[in-house]
Amino acid sequence: MFAGRKFAAFLFDMDGTLINSIASAERVWSDWARRQGLDVAAFLPTIHGVRAIETIAGLALPGVDPAYEADLLLKAEAADLDGIVQIAGAAAFLNSLPPERWAIVTSAPRELALLRMVAAGIPVPSVLVAAEDVSRGKPAPDCFRLGANRLGFDARDCLVFEDAPAGIAAAEAAEAAVMVINATHQHPQSTQHAAIAGYDMIGITIDERGWIALEPQRSAA
Repeated sequence: MFAGRKFAAFLFDMDGTLINSIASAERVWSDWARRQGLDVAAFLPTIHGVRAIETIAGLALPGVDPAYEADLLLKAEAADLDGIVQIAGAAAFLNSLPPERWAIVTSAPRELALLRMVAAGIPVPSVLVAAEDVSRGKPAPDCFRLGANRLGFDARDCLVFEDAPAGIAAAEAAEAAVMVINATHQHPQSTQHAAIAGYDMIGITIDERGWIALEPQRSAA
């Protein structure tokens, strides 16, 4: 698992990576999809890891304003926080990191991201890159490059924690290393990257420069 490699900082996606918000998100999006006459079962897999405005715009529905609908969805998701929980070991792992060495980079709007972090008991980072901070969302690399830059580093020296194909593609485009989180996947996805089911499987060591190395936890062996 990245044997011998150290990273300047860690960049975390949020939904599906640090917290499990699938039930809440899918309740809200299912209602919206039904109102639009969409096939809900076919549509739901497309919402994860992508900004709402881009998901809606990609549908090209006649008479639908993506910005207006995305705002309605934000309000609905902010009102539905039931069942949001952290991925196993996430809060403890984040609290073990130097605060200046990690950021959250999410496709969720800032307001919703903060509400979900509080609901799940996840610490709020000093650097949070949210949907409104970039003009191009995942799979474009802009968000991860911005997160790294705000921490004072190059994305190529960072490790990205992701769960969704769009986010993994964004991290790859930013030339960052990638750790895939499989906690919310019904079936672990096939990936060329290292993958874990939860943060209780890993620990860290920090060198004299503050760079971070991952190490497997013995209990996970």
